[in-house]
Amino acid sequence: MSLFIPQGYRNLLGSMEATEKAIKTVKDMFQNNLSAQLALLRVTAPMVVLTGTGITDDHTGVERPVRFPVKGMDERQAEVVHSLAKWKRLKLGEMGVAPGRGIYTDMNALRPDEELDNLHSIYVDQWDWEAVIRREDRNLDFLKKTVRRIYEAIKVTENKIYVEFPQIQPALPDDIFFIHSEELLRLYPGMTPKEREDAIVREHKAVFIIGIGGKLSDGSIHDGRAADYDDWSTPNSDGFEGLNGDILLWNPVLGHAFEVSSMGIRVDEAAMERQLKVRGQEWKKELYFHKRLLAGELPCTIGGGVGQSRLCMYLLRKAHIGEIQSSIWPDDMRAACAAAGIELV
Repeated sequence: MSLFIPQGYRNLLGSMEATEKAIKTVKDMFQNNLSAQLALLRVTAPMVVLTGTGITDDHTGVERPVRFPVKGMDERQAEVVHSLAKWKRLKLGEMGVAPGRGIYTDMNALRPDEELDNLHSIYVDQWDWEAVIRREDRNLDFLKKTVRRIYEAIKVTENKIYVEFPQIQPALPDDIFFIHSEELLRLYPGMTPKEREDAIVREHKAVFIIGIGGKLSDGSIHDGRAADYDDWSTPNSDGFEGLNGDILLWNPVLGHAFEVSSMGIRVDEAAMERQLKVRGQEWKKELYFHKRLLAGELPCTIGGGVGQSRLCMYLLRKAHIGEIQSSIWPDDMRAACAAAGIELV
């Protein structure tokens, strides 16, 4: 069991009823803010897709999807999505959405290989969003502008929570700090990636780390990213590589950096070719999604996901994601949480 119990932890909202009301406030407010900031239309998304199309994501390439045969389709295999990065891009192409506009959806997934702890559950719920951009917008300035808009949506939601629940004091700084993963390595060369995240986010409180997935100067990568959605290899205007990254906030309850969003400008044809080669996955070029992208049939996009339970957990100062969402947990974790006043749903 991997569980951290914050010393002296208490539920600032007092009751499960108050927590449920606050969760609804966060979810209603944030999705409205996000939609307004990025000009997004809400759409309905699948929870399952057919295996072998390349539409679902395998993230770092090792996570096992939940698969099952479909009786009404001659036992064809289907699988529960890990995320919707590729599906959203296909959807935007089908809808003919113009540059500067996009879509968002509730993404619900199962990730049975997650290590269960304060932050990770086998059940994943997030706002998945994707917007069409012009090819000339595939640059670092556009990425940063989009990150700032998402951060503003988070800050407005934090202020709304303070109005409704004044016992929860705002903690976010006015601005989000940007740093490339290579700069972070040079700044803290003796640390692990997670230790580097803690160090930089402890100082700045809200940080966007750029270029996650590409190889760093010491031969490592900051964190895993699939080869076929985020662009982590294109040279950018800061002299490094990558047009993607993570939004991290300092969590005052847990005392470490807290990821709330992974996002980025998506691969174009050249980046897809390059990244598949780096990962040794050139066979994917024969899959449906990959064929269409390489043929130039899909729009250029930027997109990502914002964890619903994660954001609620942060804004409501909860110690465990199980205080927000209903999932399954080991018996010893439930017992330890109950003893510490952490009420799992």
